[in-house]
Amino acid sequence: MRLDFGAIVMKALIRSLVVFFVFVVDVIYRNRSYPRFYVLETIARVPYFSYLSVLHFYETIGFWRRSDWLKVHFAETWNEFHHLLIMESLKGDRYWLDRFIAQHIAIVYYWIVVPLYMLFPRYAYYLMELIESHAYHTYDKYLQVHEAELKAQKAPQVAIDFYRDGDLYMFEEVQTTAEREFRRPKVDNLYDVFVNIRDDECEHVKTMKALQKPEAKVTFHSPHTIFKVLVANADKSS
Repeated sequence: MRLDFGAIVMKALIRSLVVFFVFVVDVIYRNRSYPRFYVLETIARVPYFSYLSVLHFYETIGFWRRSDWLKVHFAETWNEFHHLLIMESLKGDRYWLDRFIAQHIAIVYYWIVVPLYMLFPRYAYYLMELIESHAYHTYDKYLQVHEAELKAQKAPQVAIDFYRDGDLYMFEEVQTTAEREFRRPKVDNLYDVFVNIRDDECEHVKTMKALQKPEAKVTFHSPHTIFKVLVANADKSS
């Protein structure tokens, strides 16, 4: 089996970058969960903006057009935006320094991801896979430690609107599903909200993995596109 040493080195560099970033954030925000989540959600939106910028540029110059990719990445920014709104409703952005740190890291991060995505799109998706995987495990650990406390608190209205009572199209568009149904999660308390955020991060990880496949340019479609095909095939067979 032939080893691709270039890929090994590139992935090692990306993992090192993520490990360093995680270490810095964990040290600064060790005992301040909501500000840490605010920073993470501010930064988590950035790569999706980078992907959209590059894809829009490609479409504008007639190089490449993938409407499903644009739709999915916009849905991912919309998803992370609502995670951010939830953290703001929990006062995670209360202090100027936390906002300063998050916003300036986000600006630098954007200009790292744009050229990375233009030159090595698979590695840009690998970077985001690692970031979203870290987010998943961070929220999962937080849920285990604070379950009773979170279940005693009300869900923020912004979470209720996003996950249950509002227009759910964008929420559905981040769900990597092979079934004929989309998630309809509970939003009865703050614990449910963090479960939903954690599960969203898992969906992002699955999407990033799917987009790294060599055949992704041909085979990757948005959840609603896939859902329509599944329904149509089921109707034909019935």
